[in-house]
Amino acid sequence: MKVERWVFTGLAIFLLVMTPIYWLSAHEIAGALALGLAGLMSVMIAGYVLAVGRRIDARPEDDKEAEVIDGAGTLGFFPPTSIWPFWCGVTVALICLGPPFGWWLSVLGVAVGIWAVSGWAFQFYRGEYAH
Repeated sequence: MKVERWVFTGLAIFLLVMTPIYWLSAHEIAGALALGLAGLMSVMIAGYVLAVGRRIDARPEDDKEAEVIDGAGTLGFFPPTSIWPFWCGVTVALICLGPPFGWWLSVLGVAVGIWAVSGWAFQFYRGEYAH
């Protein structure tokens, strides 16, 4: 977590230094406020990463003597081929085509979307890949 801490700490320092410089050069409150709040949010994230980094074991990325194999592990479960992402894409297309061509097309897209998202969520509870 050392790298993340340095990234967010550096970002916070940059944003908090640039806030008064921006205010003095542009005299605009919205931009200065946005920069200041982004800097404070970066401080918050850096503090969180620092607190979590102290509680957990060192990751292989933080160990200078670590090997590549130390970072290996389970990558996760990747589903086999599925038709449901295609139907979710059709749903988005129908919903987006609704305003220019008629709202009934968006209603049809929502109906197809309920079916498509349900199929995608429950694809492993039926058929060939059922648990």
